[in-house]
Amino acid sequence: MSAQAPVILVTGKNGQVGYELQRALMPLGTVIAVDRTTMNLADSDSIRAAVAQIKPDVIVNAAAYTAVDKAESDQEAAMQINGIAPGVLAEEAKKLNALLIHYSTDYVYDGTKDGIYVETDATSPVNYYGLSKLAGEQAIEATGVDHLILRTSWVYGSRGGNFLLTMLRLMKEREALNVIDDQHGTPTWSRLIAEVTAQIVKQSLKEKQAAEFASGIYHLTSSGETTWHGFASKIAQLAADKVDLKIKNIEKIPTSQYPTPAKRPHNSRISTQAIAARFSLMLPAWDEALALCMQDYL
Repeated sequence: MSAQAPVILVTGKNGQVGYELQRALMPLGTVIAVDRTTMNLADSDSIRAAVAQIKPDVIVNAAAYTAVDKAESDQEAAMQINGIAPGVLAEEAKKLNALLIHYSTDYVYDGTKDGIYVETDATSPVNYYGLSKLAGEQAIEATGVDHLILRTSWVYGSRGGNFLLTMLRLMKEREALNVIDDQHGTPTWSRLIAEVTAQIVKQSLKEKQAAEFASGIYHLTSSGETTWHGFASKIAQLAADKVDLKIKNIEKIPTSQYPTPAKRPHNSRISTQAIAARFSLMLPAWDEALALCMQDYL
């Protein structure tokens, strides 16, 4: 590990989380953010070459194949980017004694648990996206690299494709919307993920220097829970006085009325007690974070 400011490699620089990470990590060291033109996660040789050239002290892998429904038919690409690439990154990080931070998903669970999922609960993905993300977790763990895997859920932000931006667009165009009300989870702002990651990197580098670092899997979301309908309703409420919305009615529907190529877990509620305890974090309520994001965006 360098005695000077650490070199931090961020993948997926144009994505929701990658974009926010560049700003959040700047105070900690030299941030080198790459997209697929510099490091193509679909090509293992490209990954190895980029890491060897950059020689990072920390790799934050925010790149992923995130098209959940498309993954059902595009399985090879989803597995290469989500399943194989993280293992290659981990192998290269281990050669450099670098720390790897990797993002995973609530979709590694099947959603049948009655309560809130904790990190030690059995994984059992119900769609190929979840399967590919779980493969990535396992590939990282198998290398023995110093790592933290952060499972998050229902990510939104002011850029990219996400539920918030889709809802705002539709609410300007339509008077009525049907939104699923039997899937439960926690909307999580991409900026919150980035800012928490920065705190985690700072503490983890100190732990590594003191030879006290322990790898692990942690859940990272806002606090509280809602449904997609609850999320949409809160968006409408917060946008009402700032945007000219057409929306008058948001109907609750069951998942069965909105079939998709990929199955979704009905319960995506994941406990953040472990991450809060280890890294001394206070994770804000999902609706408070949403209000901040929308204030910023609108």
